[in-house]
Amino acid sequence: MKLESRLPGVLEDFIAEESRRGNITTVRTQEAKPASYGDWPQALDSRIVDAFRERGIDKLYRHQSEAVQSALAGQDTVIVTPTASGKTLCYNLPVLQSVLEDRASRALYMFPTKALSQDQLAELMEVDKKVGSDLGVFTYDGDTPSDARRAVRSRGHVVITNPDMLHTGILPHHTRWARFFSDLKYVVLDELHTYRGVFGSHIGNVLRRLQRICQFHGSNPVFIMCSATIANPAEHARNLTGRDPKLINESGAPSGKKTVLFYNPPIISKELGIRRSYLSVTRRIASAFLREKVRTIIFASSRLNVEVLTRYLKDRFERTYEDEGKIRGYRGGYLPSVRREIERGLRNDQVLGVISTNALELGIDIGSLELAILSGYPGTIASTWQQAGRAGRRHGDSAVILVGRSDPLDQFLVQHPDYFFGTTPEHARINPDNLSILLSHLKCACFEIPMALDEKFGGQEMRELLDYLADNGVVY
Repeated sequence: MKLESRLPGVLEDFIAEESRRGNITTVRTQEAKPASYGDWPQALDSRIVDAFRERGIDKLYRHQSEAVQSALAGQDTVIVTPTASGKTLCYNLPVLQSVLEDRASRALYMFPTKALSQDQLAELMEVDKKVGSDLGVFTYDGDTPSDARRAVRSRGHVVITNPDMLHTGILPHHTRWARFFSDLKYVVLDELHTYRGVFGSHIGNVLRRLQRICQFHGSNPVFIMCSATIANPAEHARNLTGRDPKLINESGAPSGKKTVLFYNPPIISKELGIRRSYLSVTRRIASAFLREKVRTIIFASSRLNVEVLTRYLKDRFERTYEDEGKIRGYRGGYLPSVRREIERGLRNDQVLGVISTNALELGIDIGSLELAILSGYPGTIASTWQQAGRAGRRHGDSAVILVGRSDPLDQFLVQHPDYFFGTTPEHARINPDNLSILLSHLKCACFEIPMALDEKFGGQEMRELLDYLADNGVVY
């Protein structure tokens, strides 16, 4: 029997349990949605189409077809569709096509986490074997050995990096990357919603510096940007890049039925208003589903909570079922080799349950999980839907259970679920022209390439700020 068949019955019994009825504050169902397909763009090389057909992808979803055609036409593009809707193809196909047309073509991928970078590295290398494009795909981050960095600069058709490495390891040394930047055709920014607030304001200036360096080396790359949960994608993309991208936000991907439950821990002291520990409730709920072999991911709010839940569930599961290695923890601080092993176990269905911080919140492929348990409200509606999207990634039925903590925000949401379900994900706000942030990156820009007094940076003349820096002996 397939594991997927266990979820509906277990979930029905869980909801019907008399002792839990007063704690489940809402049960919402998102019905399954069929796929909507588009054509393979005629401009794509037949080797690419044949390679994906060998992998079982006979058609593109509508949003994939539209995005690929837009990118191939040289249009900056932002794709906003739900999790597990195949956004990776929206940028991999144009990049593969550009390399097949011109071996000198280069692409820069920027992801906010190393886990995403490794996931994309594996995906591109697998596709490259099928296409036979002899693609040079490398990650360039803090884990890249110094002796391998020269090979990345000279042989990398696709360089996968993160914002910190782009800022400190690539842009200041762009003369070593002259060949790469002069042939740069595409810049890919995934998980666009993570670039917000002060962090996003810094990224906006990093991208200004990137485009300035590209212009210096004679290139004008196309930007392809993706996100799953954001209320203002086109506006945010414009604020980040200074460009006006085409928005594609109608998903053609199918989705399975998803049931969402809010669970409020029972009150154990009416006089004091004290509720049972949400961690205790989380592990009881997780145990109920894991013992029925429902593949589960549990999101905890801290590394300590990850370790506490992992230890309890491992001890209980392995002692009862004598099945080691089925329950794993995942968080920052683990060795890269351990994290890769856990990710492979999830993709290969060897791991039954994983307890994670938000390190697994973003869109890496973690297989066919059926249930996501959120141990406490993640803090934003966007993050809640991101974590909920980890279950049901392969279009099967799935469920999400949000366990409320005792703090006022969690209690408001679990007791007023209509507010949550009636509100869109948050708007992403940045201010790259914040004086403190702008001055810091202006210094970097002047170090990278001398700046003329009448030159614009982010669409504005910098004469006044350059005079200020010169008066303080920072630039000359």
